[in-house]
Amino acid sequence: MLRLFSALVIGLIFGAGIALSGMANPAKVLNFFDFAGTWDPSLAFVMGGALAVTALGYALVLKRPVPVFDRQFHLPTSRRIDMPLVAGSAVFGIGWGITGFCPGGAIPALGLGHGAAWLFVGSMIGGIALARLARHSLTKRAVV
Repeated sequence: MLRLFSALVIGLIFGAGIALSGMANPAKVLNFFDFAGTWDPSLAFVMGGALAVTALGYALVLKRPVPVFDRQFHLPTSRRIDMPLVAGSAVFGIGWGITGFCPGGAIPALGLGHGAAWLFVGSMIGGIALARLARHSLTKRAVV
């Protein structure tokens, strides 16, 4: 129960940060990509702040023998750059550039009443389902 409560609190803090920074507004994000027009560098500052907090957090947390609410850390075991990683990154970047939403900004935008966020999140869930179905199908085909 405490693990679930801590996830809720962390999610609320993250969502509040996204909303307060304006990153739930797709126009603000799209202006970051508009170098020749209404360029807004604030996204770079938000990302830089997030990177600094994350680096500090990892440095402190990984000094512990185990996480507070789990028996082990769940860190990537591979550092290989493969096609699923590249394709997923490309789809993420293209979707973010077209819509102005990333998952981290779209979820808080749902609560702020942005109608386009509902379409984005629904499409994102559909894309995740299709990707899992495709991966399952490819894995099944490789085994046979």
